[in-house]
Amino acid sequence: MDYQPLVVKAHPRTASKKHSSESRHWRQFKHPVFVKEYAPVTSIHFSPSRPHRYAVTAATRVQIYAPRTQKVTKTISRFKEVVRSASFRNDGKLLAAGDDSGLIQVFDVNSRAILRTLDSHKQPVHVARFSPLEPTQALSCSDDTTVKIWDVSSQTVLNTFTDHSDYVRTGQVSPVSPYVILTGSYDSTVRLYDTRSNVCEMVMGQSEQGSVHNPIEQVLMFPSGTVALSSSGPILRVWDIVAGGRCIRALSNHQKTVTSLAFNANASRLLTGGLDHMVKVYDISTYKVVHTMRYPAPLLCVSISPDETHIAAGMSDGTLSVRRRQLKVSEPSASDLLTSAATLRLVKNKTKPKALGDEDEFRVESKRSKRLKEYDRLLKNFKYSAALDSVLRKQVPPAVTFSLIQELIARDGLRSALSGRDDVLLEPILRYLIKYVADPRFGQTVCDVAAFLIDMYNPVLGQSPLMDTLFLRLQKKVTAEVRFQRTLLQTKGALDMLFASTALSASAGITPSQK
Repeated sequence: MDYQPLVVKAHPRTASKKHSSESRHWRQFKHPVFVKEYAPVTSIHFSPSRPHRYAVTAATRVQIYAPRTQKVTKTISRFKEVVRSASFRNDGKLLAAGDDSGLIQVFDVNSRAILRTLDSHKQPVHVARFSPLEPTQALSCSDDTTVKIWDVSSQTVLNTFTDHSDYVRTGQVSPVSPYVILTGSYDSTVRLYDTRSNVCEMVMGQSEQGSVHNPIEQVLMFPSGTVALSSSGPILRVWDIVAGGRCIRALSNHQKTVTSLAFNANASRLLTGGLDHMVKVYDISTYKVVHTMRYPAPLLCVSISPDETHIAAGMSDGTLSVRRRQLKVSEPSASDLLTSAATLRLVKNKTKPKALGDEDEFRVESKRSKRLKEYDRLLKNFKYSAALDSVLRKQVPPAVTFSLIQELIARDGLRSALSGRDDVLLEPILRYLIKYVADPRFGQTVCDVAAFLIDMYNPVLGQSPLMDTLFLRLQKKVTAEVRFQRTLLQTKGALDMLFASTALSASAGITPSQK
């Protein structure tokens, strides 16, 4: 009969968020690339069109990176002041950027030529972006407290809104209507404008009963256009626009100011970045944090690529971090080029395979025997001591080690594996037992092995200081574990009495106030 390889016993594990399917997805964003800029990275924007290049603003220049190589393909340095924002048009051919002088410039991405200059703001422009539905229009928000809608082709202002009383640092054109504008200001309000009426239609976040809200750092509108998000300090608020701007939820999962908001491709997850060095991922259906990423410095901006393969983050110390994820072939968001190429290959290969040999011939399949692991080979040859030594190494999982010990006990070979050892060969065994004696999965097996060792080496105890120290450590570990188990039993007994008393009171109809 063939040798049967060692069966590793599977132990139940406590469910952990770290190993959930959601966490595993976001942990695929790895191999971070760090690029050191000359100044804080104030803005990152991915092009909506493939290949989804991304524009990074820092100091007085805008750099455009290639997502595949993470290298700079274009550098735009036609600015005299610090650049605060840069964003692509939907087709990826034009880029708008505003700087601290109040100037907004529109560039051709390929030639880097200045196509239009929009000069009306008097203070720094923190938002300059094209309208998603009107490619000839652009939105700008400035520290001069004004919000403007521009006709880019004629370089004229179509609408100017002056309702904010402090810096306007964030704004967005509605993804479903080119006439609706959402803005946030340091006056602690979020406002909704309609360019057709040229008035503010809705105000959200006004202080009530003397309460003071933090300045609005970022706003973000859902693709449906019916719900909006805003960040002020460490608080994230959800506003129901259809219900008149009512705050339906307030979240506080960051320790410091939230500086960036971004949706994933289908807006099912929200990424928030803050000055606490953290990026948190929310499930939009429950608004619960499903994953957290830590960065080495305070975050000023976070963005995720439309195909969900890159997460870029800009930090206050001038560091740009890009995490990448390998896109699976089965994912629906895979590149169209890959899909068409695969389809073309399938069409080309849609030919009938040629038959090999005569029709009366048949082929005998040869099965390769599985290669045994080292401990299995030693077990097969009844080298029990060597098999035990082979699973005491660091790279061997403890489940394998204790499964082999159980196999030795079943074969009545544990005494043979442990006998004839000096202090050098006993040391790794004792250290391993000390490490896992408090583990509930292996505690019973550790006690069995320890009993064997004490029984076998009791006559020579006291001759090696190292062995005496290790046995003493094992004794202390067992004593501490017994004490802990007794405490747990006492706590369990107290809780059982409390629950039983509560159940009796409930069945008798006695309320806590009647007691």
